[in-house]
Amino acid sequence: MNAGARKILVTSALPYANSPLHLGHMLEQTQTDIWVRFQQSRGHHCRYVCADDAHGTAIMLSAEAAGRTPEAHIAAIQAHHERDSAGFLIQFDHYHSTHSEENRRWSETIFQRLESGGHIHRREITQAFDPEKSLFLADRFIKGICPKCRAPDQYGDNCEACGATYSPSDLIDPVSALSGATPVNKASDHLFFKLSNFETLLTTWINSGQLQAPIANKLREWLDSGLQDWDISRDAPYFGFEIPGYPDKYFYVWLDAPIGYIASHEVLCQQQGDDFDAYWLPGGDTELYHFIGKDIVNFHGLFWPAMLDSAGLRQPTAVYAHGFLTVNGVKMSKSRGTFILAETYLAHLDPEYLRYYFAAKLSSGVDDIDLNLDDFVQRVNADLIGKVVNIASRCAGFLRKKFDNQLSANCSEPELVQSFIDAGDSIAALYEAREFNRAMREVIALADRANQYIDDKKPWVMAKDEAQASAVQEVCSVGINLFRVLATYLKPVLPNMAQKSEAFLCTSLDWTALETPLVQHQLAPFEPLLQRVDAEVVAAMVDASK
Repeated sequence: MNAGARKILVTSALPYANSPLHLGHMLEQTQTDIWVRFQQSRGHHCRYVCADDAHGTAIMLSAEAAGRTPEAHIAAIQAHHERDSAGFLIQFDHYHSTHSEENRRWSETIFQRLESGGHIHRREITQAFDPEKSLFLADRFIKGICPKCRAPDQYGDNCEACGATYSPSDLIDPVSALSGATPVNKASDHLFFKLSNFETLLTTWINSGQLQAPIANKLREWLDSGLQDWDISRDAPYFGFEIPGYPDKYFYVWLDAPIGYIASHEVLCQQQGDDFDAYWLPGGDTELYHFIGKDIVNFHGLFWPAMLDSAGLRQPTAVYAHGFLTVNGVKMSKSRGTFILAETYLAHLDPEYLRYYFAAKLSSGVDDIDLNLDDFVQRVNADLIGKVVNIASRCAGFLRKKFDNQLSANCSEPELVQSFIDAGDSIAALYEAREFNRAMREVIALADRANQYIDDKKPWVMAKDEAQASAVQEVCSVGINLFRVLATYLKPVLPNMAQKSEAFLCTSLDWTALETPLVQHQLAPFEPLLQRVDAEVVAAMVDASK
């Protein structure tokens, strides 16, 4: 590892092992992956771990409906998830499952530390119970008539017709969504985590600057209204880990899900001989970042820091939330064909198109990100094909025909090339701050300057005059050097294109290798780096998603 290299552990939220990945999942994984690849390109020791979130009633019921064991069900879903993530060039250092011995051990350890610290108490609660299925019903498994607007077939916690929120007991004519039976009320003892014990810790954490301002403000609302105890147990039957000392009581899925970050990283450390304690005990010089959606900030911003503290583990360096993905300005919709699965996209289009489009839209904020499909086609074709790839393809043609793919012996525009290299500092600062959209704007502005330089020099005119042969080589060599800098800046976003560019340029595109221009350097024959997006193929993808 380089002297001065940072030691960074990064996670993204665990996909639920009950359904395939869609483009909303890919937004988060792409944001995380770009940031990790950027850190690695800068020479830092940065590792990215994730896992499938594999517990809960929903998984137990889905497995039953599919006629297989929960273990077989989650294994099949996980293989699907890993394949789709790999298709989008997501480079996990380790991908695990919360249904693992490492996660069981860590969940039990953290629970026992919570309990011995006086942070767990037991009390009786009354819940809706399905007498036919013999299980307690979560709100989403109860349906009925909305008590506010009288819309039928609404879930037990909110109405999709009028937006009202309520408790399942308020529903008119409630029924179990699983069996159709009328739920009955039944009492049961549950275990609760006393979150209010951590008010001082959480106040400090929320005010620490480690959270985005809108997220900190949202968490303050929970703090100001009084921290509620958190129900961390579920009754049998339940697919998950039984709580030690409490027969037929299981850890609620959201207790062991974030612990999956620890378990996944522990396995990676064992595989690579890395120092696990350095990342999870307080006081070290390592960094820990969680990338999540804004819908799960309460778990990562309140419960998780409190659990870590009570277990004697370190706090995250930061939690980074992003907004939801909309398509053509509205919520993803199966009827419109805009609820697009990762595998459906990959069957039609190159993943790097979407990686670039997401990068061009993502900022450090929590605003929703819109995938406008017309804009997607236009922007990818204009920016990547028309501007970036165009530089390499234009210059490579002259160098192949006249100069045997050899760059000139000197750089005729050292100040121009150096200005592109110098721009790397501000672009790196934007990547670091997750302002990917601004970084892409700077890169494309540089590409415009490179194309303007070639347009001004007009090598296609000079090539007609043998006396200007060396000038043609010099201009095209400058163009190739400018392309090399741009390709380096785009490498975290476009790893496949970067790999093809490295093969063409016969040099590394790591940020740390940018110091000097390539002179008297042999190129490989140019191969196409990226094809244009075809609007008809995008339309076919939408049709396939309906």
